[in-house]
Amino acid sequence: MAKKPKPALATPTDLSSNSAMSVADALNGILADSFALYFKTKNFHWHVSGPHFRDYHLLLDDQAAQILATTDVIAERVRKTGNTTLRSVGDIARRQTIRDNDAEFVSAQDMLKELRDDNLALVAKLREAKEIVDNAKDNATSGVLDDWTDEAEQRAWFLFETARNG
Repeated sequence: MAKKPKPALATPTDLSSNSAMSVADALNGILADSFALYFKTKNFHWHVSGPHFRDYHLLLDDQAAQILATTDVIAERVRKTGNTTLRSVGDIARRQTIRDNDAEFVSAQDMLKELRDDNLALVAKLREAKEIVDNAKDNATSGVLDDWTDEAEQRAWFLFETARNG
């Protein structure tokens, strides 16, 4: 009997197939939320107005760039586990848990508060993923999850402090 050919994307990994799939599912959810958060942050960056426009505009641009910088690393971690990652905007929409904001107008304070809450929601997903990858003994993903968690916590902190009254 002839040997069945491996799929074209069969990346070698020492993770069990069930563990690798669990890691990939968690990371693809984080990737979808990262893209959703990136786009919302850019949306607010483009539409912020008011007396602190310049400060908020620059803050949101910096945060969007930081979020976007993680997306390639997340996707490559998925591929390194022998799995496939997101393939389209539709795939992102099906997986994202961070809600879009298509409102005609959002006050600057509400923008900052919403992004703070979204970053904290991402932190929660990162912590859930940390448990999954630690159970899978995926040390490399575990390490980068720590960095992404710290970055998301810092963004939430900056947004909180910027939005404080008085």
